[in-house]
Amino acid sequence: MRSLPLPLALTARLSPVVVLAAAGWALSSGPFAAPQAAAEHKPAEEKTETQSASAPSTSTVSKAYSAAPPCESVARKTIESLVPGAKTAGKEIPSTDSELRRTCSWNALKGYDYRWLDVSYEVMESDDAAQKSYEAHLDKKSGGGAVPGLGDSAYSVVNLTTEDKQETREGVVIARASNALVTITYNGSDFESKKAPSTDTINKGAIKAAKEAVAALESDKG
Repeated sequence: MRSLPLPLALTARLSPVVVLAAAGWALSSGPFAAPQAAAEHKPAEEKTETQSASAPSTSTVSKAYSAAPPCESVARKTIESLVPGAKTAGKEIPSTDSELRRTCSWNALKGYDYRWLDVSYEVMESDDAAQKSYEAHLDKKSGGGAVPGLGDSAYSVVNLTTEDKQETREGVVIARASNALVTITYNGSDFESKKAPSTDTINKGAIKAAKEAVAALESDKG
């Protein structure tokens, strides 16, 4: 089999970068202090309850997930199915904090068929921060639609591009699970026919990877 050069759009392709957003809030409240004379005649138990009510809360918002799963969380059979010929271990893209942001990448050319898969995790401080980031991503997308039953909310879109008469079809799935975002990018080309895989093939492949990536968050929780 003769080797073929990859299109410029594929060889120069960078892994997706997930936009980080953060939000927070604080709540405090308390009753007005009673006059000192009246406070002196209150039972000790009542005074204790009043002091507890007016004391500032020290509780923090609990996070469902505290770290991004390793690349090995994506099953070997899934990689073999979606990216035939790729090393199943994948390649981890360097990150400033791999505990909170991790991108794993697989790509291979088998025969004339090329496939590329990226699985990215972004663990945030709260569900609210993750939701705002999720909505910001959707604002940049056109077409596609919701993916039922995936995380707390998920969205899928597939696009076709053509360069030098070579088609490439790419699917992106963005899912929010509590305080984490999962972004899947999956694309493919056929260098013999110069056609791209069908929309259904790419979309189903991206959703399959997304479901497994979201499940990995839960299994890696402990």
